[in-house]
Amino acid sequence: MKFWLTLLLALQCLLPAQANEAAPLAEDPVVEKRMVAISEELRCLVCQNESLAGSRADLALDLKREIRGLIKAGKSDTEIMDFMVSRYGDFVRYRPPVNPVTWLLWFGPFVLLVGAVFVLVRMVRGSQRASAPPALDDAQRAKAQSLLQDPDKLP
Repeated sequence: MKFWLTLLLALQCLLPAQANEAAPLAEDPVVEKRMVAISEELRCLVCQNESLAGSRADLALDLKREIRGLIKAGKSDTEIMDFMVSRYGDFVRYRPPVNPVTWLLWFGPFVLLVGAVFVLVRMVRGSQRASAPPALDDAQRAKAQSLLQDPDKLP
């Protein structure tokens, strides 16, 4: 057994490496460069937190193939982006436009932050008022003064 293992290792070392050059990603590097630039601005609908350019999901590969086809058809980047938005909605864009439909998306975190600061300030002020000692009337003040002056009277 040891003999065959040694022979196998020796043969692998003697054989030349069979490396080939990597095939280009696309026939046209200009098309591929535009496709990557456009797909970096789009969200993968399967992964949702990954760009279309970086995703290996089947849907992402299909969408990249479709973008290549639109580029070859002579569409501009804006037309391709509009096509994708009309088909999949504003969610497909990493930076959706500011319009009434996306106001909550754009301004919601700031509204929540302002609300949280307001609630925090109210809670702190409320706890400060609750922890303040109650005011003493004249009889209580006189009794406290007498206890401070003569500590032997303490109960």
